[in-house]
Amino acid sequence: MSKHILYISYDGLTDPLGQSQILPYLMGLNKQYGYTFSVISAEKADNYQAKSQLIHDLIAGFGIHWQPIFYTKKPPVFSTLWDLRKIWKKATQIYKQKPYEIVHARSYLSALIALRLKKKFKTKFIFDMRGFWADERIDGGLWNLKSPLYNKIYLYFKKKEKEFLQQADYTISLTHNAKQEIQSWEGFAQTPIQVIPCCVDLEIFKPSENPISKSKNLTISYLGSIGTWYLLKEMLLFYKNLLDKYPDAIFSFITAENPQPILEEAKNLQLPLTQIKIKKANRNEVPLMLAESHFSLFFIKDAYSKKASSATKMAEILAMGIPIITNDIGDHQYLASKYNFGCLLQNLDIHSIQKAIEQIPDLLNISSESLIRIAQDYFSLEKGVESYAQVYQKIST
Repeated sequence: MSKHILYISYDGLTDPLGQSQILPYLMGLNKQYGYTFSVISAEKADNYQAKSQLIHDLIAGFGIHWQPIFYTKKPPVFSTLWDLRKIWKKATQIYKQKPYEIVHARSYLSALIALRLKKKFKTKFIFDMRGFWADERIDGGLWNLKSPLYNKIYLYFKKKEKEFLQQADYTISLTHNAKQEIQSWEGFAQTPIQVIPCCVDLEIFKPSENPISKSKNLTISYLGSIGTWYLLKEMLLFYKNLLDKYPDAIFSFITAENPQPILEEAKNLQLPLTQIKIKKANRNEVPLMLAESHFSLFFIKDAYSKKASSATKMAEILAMGIPIITNDIGDHQYLASKYNFGCLLQNLDIHSIQKAIEQIPDLLNISSESLIRIAQDYFSLEKGVESYAQVYQKIST
C-alpha cells in the first residue's frame, strides 16, 4: 500500500499550533515510519508572510509537500464555504497527480472534505476530532443558539459529527473522557477510537543541563494565551488567597497576549502589580522562563465540550519537572488517578482554593524527576507519533 497520506487542517502551519501540534507529528511519521504527506492548510495572510519561509525550512528534507490555501475571514459562514471549496479543489488535484489512500482530517471542517473524498475516491478516512467542535462553539460563546442561522449550523454539525464517527476508518480523541462519552451513545459502542493527547517534544522542553536557580520568592507560572477557555479571574483569586500565606509570591504570565486585561483584572482584585510579571516568549525561550517557577497554575472553564480537552501546556510544564495546580477537566481526573502531578481541584470555590494552598509544601516536595517521567510516559511526542503510525497501519491492512 502507498504510504502517501493527504493531511487536511483548517488551522495554518504558520499558526503557533501548527508548529507545535501538527508539524512535529508529520516529521516524526516521515522520519521514523516512511509516510509521506501532502498537506493542505488554511493560512492567514499575515502569518504566512511572516513565517512561510520558516515552515519551508522546517520541512526541507522531509517527505512533506505543503499546499496551502489562504484563509478567508469575512463574511461569516460564506467565507468558510469558499475556503472549503478551495480545499476540495486542491485535494482532487493532488489525487490526480499523486493518489493517496488515507485522508487524515484534523477537526470537523477538514472532515467534511475527507468524507467527500472517501465517497469519491474510496480513500480511508481518519477523523482526528480534537474535541466536540460544535459544542465548543456554543460553550465558548462563538455561536448563539438563539440565532436561527447558528442554531441551524449547530444542528448540522452535530448530525455530521455522528456521520464522521460512523464513516471514519478510525477516530482520534485527545481524551479517554471523550472516548467514553462517544462510546456511551447508542450505536457507537464499537466505534474504533485511539486516544492521543496533545504531546510535547522532549528535546525542546527539558530542564537545562545548567539549571537556573529559582527565585527565593515562591513563583507561580501561567503559560499560554488566556482566550475563551482559561479562567483569568479565578486564577488571580487563587493568587490573592496565596498571598495571605506567601506575601512575597510572584505570579509570572508567559503569554503573547496584551498584558492590559490581566493587569486590569489584577487591579480590580487589589493585587500588588509589582509582583505580577507578564512576559512574551518565543517557543524556544519558554522552557527557560518556565524553569523559574516553583509550580504552574491553570484553570479551564467547565463545560460539556471540555470532556475532550487536552491542554498542550500540561505536557510542556511536566516535561520541565514542574508540578501543576489545575481543575477537573478532560482527562485530569484520569491522570490524577495514575500519577502525582500536583493538585487537582474539583471546584473553584474559596474552600477548595485554600485547601490547595495548604498542600503547596507537599507539592514542592514532588521530585522533578517523577514529573518528567509522567511527560515521558504519557505525553511524549515519540509515543504520539507511534500511536498515529499504529492507526495508519491498522487501516492499511
